[in-house]
Amino acid sequence: MKRLLSRGLAGLLVALVRVYQWVISPVLGPRCRFWPSCSAYTIEALQVHGPLKGAAMAVKRIGRCHPGSDGGLDPVPGGPSETLCREDPELGDNFRPRD
Repeated sequence: MKRLLSRGLAGLLVALVRVYQWVISPVLGPRCRFWPSCSAYTIEALQVHGPLKGAAMAVKRIGRCHPGSDGGLDPVPGGPSETLCREDPELGDNFRPRD
């Protein structure tokens, strides 16, 4: 039961982020300084670590996302983005944050 509630809450939070990606993000335009983007990071963190830890990781990440930040690679620990960063050493050389 507890696991079902956790999955449901994570699913609800992912749905809210998806609404942001489809409705709000296109209006704002590309502004992300990190890879993966903050919204993609949030979805991955929720899926990999669950609603509580995933949401805490997302809030911490969004707090680092500001014009004074250099940005760069910031994969979700234990997630597919971290695996991709390990498998593709050139990813970091090709990443350029958007201004």
